[in-house]
Amino acid sequence: MTALPEEDAFLAAMEATWPAAARLHVGPFVVRSGQGGGKRVSAATAHGAVTPPAIEAAEAAMRDLGQAPLFMLRPAEADLDRMLDLRGYAIVDPVELHAAPIAQLGPPPGDMEVFPHWPPLAMAVDIWAEAGIGPARIAVMARTAGPRTVFLARSRDRSVGVAFAAVHDGIVMLHAVDVLPEARRRGVGGQLVRAAASWGAAHGAKALGLAVTRANTPAKALYASLGLRVVGEYFYRQG
Repeated sequence: MTALPEEDAFLAAMEATWPAAARLHVGPFVVRSGQGGGKRVSAATAHGAVTPPAIEAAEAAMRDLGQAPLFMLRPAEADLDRMLDLRGYAIVDPVELHAAPIAQLGPPPGDMEVFPHWPPLAMAVDIWAEAGIGPARIAVMARTAGPRTVFLARSRDRSVGVAFAAVHDGIVMLHAVDVLPEARRRGVGGQLVRAAASWGAAHGAKALGLAVTRANTPAKALYASLGLRVVGEYFYRQG
């Protein structure tokens, strides 16, 4: 099996390709200003030893940004997890990072099935809107500094699926994948993944990664069928 980058490389690529509006260094924490762009861009992460006063400072910084306190943790962060648990924080949305070498993902779909474009066409924005992905998340995409694109998938002469992809340090990350309910189980999701892999390769990527909630069984089954495997995980603690 072709070697994949380490989990830290995928986390760094995720940070770069789905960026916060601002990052504040508060003691051992990085506190992010998400401006409505979702949990990943609104969560604080620890980068050193943590104490209760440091947690309190991070909480205050998030409230100053108009955000409810939210922390993103990896499984190894047992001490922080225990401290947040004692403060009444609940675990929400455990997430898995799935990845595969681009060389193993097979040929891309035809141009008439999936095509890349930027900025997002109205048809792509409309599909995202049906899934609750609105202007704040599209603003996150616009903040991405590296190569980026939107994919629009068609089936039976209709636009039925959409995804956002961006490249960082040899990894193409796929975000905001959505297929209309009536078009699911027709292979549209797989076409979006393969299109992103091919586009990423053209921009120097060797691996493809994406994040999916542990509870999203259908998506995980699709990614496994394409040869993606779990390379990392994280979860949130929400106050």
